[in-house]
Amino acid sequence: MSYADVNGVRLWYEIHGTGRPLVLLHGGYGAVEMFAPILPALAERRQVILVDLQGHGRTADVDRPLRFESMADDVAALIRHLDLPEADLLGYSLGGGVALRTAIQHPGLVRRLALVSSPCKRQGWYPEVLAAMATQDERVAEQMRGTPPHELYTRVARRPADWPTLWVKTGDLLRQEYDWSAEVAALAMPVLLVFADADSIPVTHMAEFFGLLGGGHRDAGWDGANRPAARLAVLPGLTHYDIVTAPALPAAVLPFLTHEVRPPA
Repeated sequence: MSYADVNGVRLWYEIHGTGRPLVLLHGGYGAVEMFAPILPALAERRQVILVDLQGHGRTADVDRPLRFESMADDVAALIRHLDLPEADLLGYSLGGGVALRTAIQHPGLVRRLALVSSPCKRQGWYPEVLAAMATQDERVAEQMRGTPPHELYTRVARRPADWPTLWVKTGDLLRQEYDWSAEVAALAMPVLLVFADADSIPVTHMAEFFGLLGGGHRDAGWDGANRPAARLAVLPGLTHYDIVTAPALPAAVLPFLTHEVRPPA
């Protein structure tokens, strides 16, 4: 458990377990504790590196906007700081956007990529979710005081008074339009998409995202020879808000990280 000084940010990270490195990136308004329920299952098989992103958890905010691209550069700089030739990445929700941008901007550092409940374009969220994102500001931050995310932030943040700032800057981030479809289609590493069957992202976008990665275009064949490198998991009985704590998540992710990839015939 330590800090890495990268790109002008003192980035908090923790390392658990041994083996091939797996970097975990939490969702919005969260911290490394978000992965506590599934950490033992992952750390039993991998060296797990958990990161508090800019302005979240123990990583204090700095004088720059919150952007997926700059946070991705921070993650890449941390991988280099730890002297890792490459790492597997798992990102959830907002952290999924950061993980995806890391793979796009720094493909040589990412061996495999797992994205949990995260779209590849802003319009991939349900309209009502986008409407809620548009309202996130200091007033909502006040309404969220006393909730579990606020209690965690108050307990671990270097500057607990920055809680409203986190909401203002996150709201600004979430109102930015983006569509990374073309860059997704160009990714060369294997990618796993994991969603809940009652997610904040419609099934139509899940299929679209998977299709960009080469999935869902043809039958794999009796021997699986035409299977794409990408994989798709839709976990039953879960939502966007509890998928990250479900035992079904590491059960889906761990086989993806270890299976042999062969090019389609």
